[in-house]
Amino acid sequence: MRRIVLAVALAFSVLLAPLAADAQQAAGKVYRIGFLSVLGAPTPSTPAGVLEAFRQGLRELGWVEGQNIVIDYRFAEGRFDRLPDLAAELVRLKVDIIVAVATQGVAAAKNATETIPIVMISGSADPVGLGFIASLARPGGNVTGLSYSVGPEILGKGLELLKEIVPKVRRVAILSNPASPVQPLFIREVKVAARSLGVQLQLLEARGPNEFDGAFAAMAKERVGALLVVADGLFILHRARLADLAARSRLPAIYGYREHVEAGGLMSYGSSLRDLWRRAATYVDKILKGAKPADLPVEQPTKFELVVNLKTAKALGLTIPQSVLVRADEVIQ
Repeated sequence: MRRIVLAVALAFSVLLAPLAADAQQAAGKVYRIGFLSVLGAPTPSTPAGVLEAFRQGLRELGWVEGQNIVIDYRFAEGRFDRLPDLAAELVRLKVDIIVAVATQGVAAAKNATETIPIVMISGSADPVGLGFIASLARPGGNVTGLSYSVGPEILGKGLELLKEIVPKVRRVAILSNPASPVQPLFIREVKVAARSLGVQLQLLEARGPNEFDGAFAAMAKERVGALLVVADGLFILHRARLADLAARSRLPAIYGYREHVEAGGLMSYGSSLRDLWRRAATYVDKILKGAKPADLPVEQPTKFELVVNLKTAKALGLTIPQSVLVRADEVIQ
């Protein structure tokens, strides 16, 4: 009888061993995250704070690099043509999820895979129109995450702020990147805002830093009184250069992200990149725990911030009205 009990116990142990091993393996699984960005790796010239916000968001949710996740970083360094190859590399690595930054990054990841989940950060002002998702509420495919919103209320606010600090301005230059798929949307919306404010626009484009000098030369020739730089990864990557050119041209300028102001720009109004990148970690967390991208609604930013650099204002000979300063989320002295 004892032999029978031992035999049965042994049989059960043999049967249960693979299940126990599977459970142990699942509990100790290290997930591989692919990170695809149009920006560069964190250096003094790149906004390291936003990447740290993403990592911090992961840590707060229990995901720690080197313990239960590995992150394979791929940075395009502002060269959009590199994105398709970098996305293909991540697919070949068989990552569990891809985090893609900016419209061009999302497009490259989407073209590279229809099965690996993709979390977009600042994916697009129009992710439905670009075919990334079916709808904000139900994305329906392998892409979800955070979009950024743009419209008369955002770009119009930028023009309005410029008029507050330079009341007599009548002609404003708009610098945008034609390589961005959403550039037509930006331009359409900023024209609506300009008409309502009675401002004339000079539309200028730059596909890379080698075109910045020409754009600013055109601004000087047309005697514009202020500059609005449309939010774009290219411009963030070269934000110090743009701030320097604006200073040399004696142009009050407003940008889409605070990182420009931290680099010496005059003023910014727009969504918080740090907040967007931190929020992206919640999507990674949900997907790694079994949620499907198709069922996770896409979020748009609800936090917008106004940042002013008083040192730059002083260098330009400008006095920022108190009405603007009291509304600022941060004033850099």
